[in-house]
Amino acid sequence: MSAVPRRILYLSRADVTAAGGSSSHLFVEAVARALALHASGAFAQPLKPYLRWRPNGHVADRIIAMPAYLDGDEPVAGLKWIGSKHDNPRLGLDRASAVIVLNDAETHYPIAVLEGGLISAWRTAAVTAVAARRLARRDFGSIACIGCGPIGTAQVTTLLEQFEGVRTVHLFDTRRDVAEAAAMLLSARFPVAAVTVAATAEEAVRAGDVVVTATVTESPWLPFAWLSPGCLLSNVSLMDTHDDVYVRADKVVVDDWDQCNREGKVIHRLVASGLFSRAELHAELGQVVVGERAGRENDDEVIVLNPMGMAIEDVACAQAVYHLALDAGVGTWLDLA
Repeated sequence: MSAVPRRILYLSRADVTAAGGSSSHLFVEAVARALALHASGAFAQPLKPYLRWRPNGHVADRIIAMPAYLDGDEPVAGLKWIGSKHDNPRLGLDRASAVIVLNDAETHYPIAVLEGGLISAWRTAAVTAVAARRLARRDFGSIACIGCGPIGTAQVTTLLEQFEGVRTVHLFDTRRDVAEAAAMLLSARFPVAAVTVAATAEEAVRAGDVVVTATVTESPWLPFAWLSPGCLLSNVSLMDTHDDVYVRADKVVVDDWDQCNREGKVIHRLVASGLFSRAELHAELGQVVVGERAGRENDDEVIVLNPMGMAIEDVACAQAVYHLALDAGVGTWLDLA
């Protein structure tokens, strides 16, 4: 990446969409690359600090700084600054909002600022898709998604774009109108799939070959007994599962052990209580991507993916969008001088 002296490219959400952010494809490719570099150690990624200032506040109310450096053919550094407020939708706002800053790896000068909410949603879904390619049953035909806001909808959209064999989608949200709106959107875009709204979370989960949780819950509700043999659970929102899901699963895969074992999230809680340890972890996802560790080995395995979310994924995705924007002449140049 070559720096443009004393100016940066600003990309709004509309610019990100115009530069390739209207589908999952570039994000899946970028995330797979980032995970491969993670497996090889070709990155720098400090533990992300959580900024909170409301005592006893909701678990989803925070702002997180996510810095990272990616090596490889084209090194880049960057930072995602992402805010979250669980009740923003009541104000007509997305729960999460973000900006991503990219820096030239040689001069350390900032070269781009991108609206990060859309990129963050796509990259989160891309992680599930990359994992499903290796951890789901090859012939899986059904998806269940619990939580049907922008993150959940992006998850299902990505899986439908990436896996043509999916024929049924089962949605559930504590607000039925949100699930119904997501069902209408998905049905219009993917007429080959039958999209239904389940009466309960249990009904949806039991029907899914790939199950995604995308909620803002603070307490567990999903027991192991609801997961069908051969299921892949992508526990995106992290706080949804009862302890027995991790204890009884055939394989548990994380994106990064150190990132997952902190902040009171489910794995951190299990480790602290002696119910889980790194020795019992099957793999980090990058190890599976590069073939260092096995993916799915039989059709009956229940596999749990715990994707805490890594800054290297955001930086890789933003870099891909940045290049496409340069090629297409999209965005606004801002002077630093």
